[in-house]
Amino acid sequence: MNKLRNAGIIGTGSCLPDKIVTNQDMEKIVDTTDEWIRTRTGISERRITDENTATSDLATAAALRALENANIRPEEIDLIIVSTVTPDMMFPSTACIVQKNIGAVNAAAFDLEAACSGFLYGLAIADSLVRAGSFNKILVIGAETLTKILDFTDRNTCVIFGDGAGAAIISEVPEGYGIMSTYIGADGSGGDLLKVPAGGSRIPASAESVQNRMHYVKMDGKEVFKFAVKIMGDAAEAALEKCGLTKEDVDFFIPHQANIRIIEASVKRLKISNDKVYVNLDRYGNMSSASVAIAIDEASRKGLLKDGDTIVLVGFGGGLTWGSAALKWKSIGRE
Repeated sequence: MNKLRNAGIIGTGSCLPDKIVTNQDMEKIVDTTDEWIRTRTGISERRITDENTATSDLATAAALRALENANIRPEEIDLIIVSTVTPDMMFPSTACIVQKNIGAVNAAAFDLEAACSGFLYGLAIADSLVRAGSFNKILVIGAETLTKILDFTDRNTCVIFGDGAGAAIISEVPEGYGIMSTYIGADGSGGDLLKVPAGGSRIPASAESVQNRMHYVKMDGKEVFKFAVKIMGDAAEAALEKCGLTKEDVDFFIPHQANIRIIEASVKRLKISNDKVYVNLDRYGNMSSASVAIAIDEASRKGLLKDGDTIVLVGFGGGLTWGSAALKWKSIGRE
């Protein structure tokens, strides 16, 4: 039997829209205040795409930057996984559009949908496939244009989310480095807590569904908050336990950027000092599956991730879903 390979991240990239919308801007759109948003979420501003920019555009730009960072050619990619809840269209997949855009002519391509946990789901799949030797270089992208499915009369949702894309290339890495464990899970009984009701086969698009604003994000914020506070800590500890480590071994923590109070509760439970936690929520808001991917790229390019560091990634999202990973970091690519 062939020995399993070590899989890890060999390149990262990200893309954010140019347009910045501040809390002061949101005050002019919906009944809210800068103080209300900041004290409840930790968000000061977010990025919003224009009407001509689709999810695949952000994903393509992030992918090209990851390829450059890893110093590899598009033809070397043999699988593309795009996690998104805001695809360009029902089909073809956004992954296939990205494949065409970047010239990854040798790659298979598919989308997955696990909401904010999607990038971690994609990372878990890529890790397994590279370790098994089924694929050599997998491009995993988390990309969202959530502002296109927000109800800007609902202050409980429209102030939280933003647009962006992050990408990572997963390939074989030297022994002692790479992804040490992944952990993903779901609880479908909580599906109604965070959803877009219409647009699928249950409630197809119609004049009535549009009139009733059923194509926008609906969220039970209090219940999602309770779920998130518990599962973020549980998932982080599960990933560490799977590879024989404890929270004392963590050098850097990259959580899903949903709400600063959720992040602070997770950090307190894991007993991690704040200087080991990456937060960009204040600048970008919640970008769903793009959040963790963008945070990894930023932290890496800023030199915050050191060779041999134990990094923990964790996220949660609609479904309900959750995911985490523990990595032994290998310094990568170029700026």
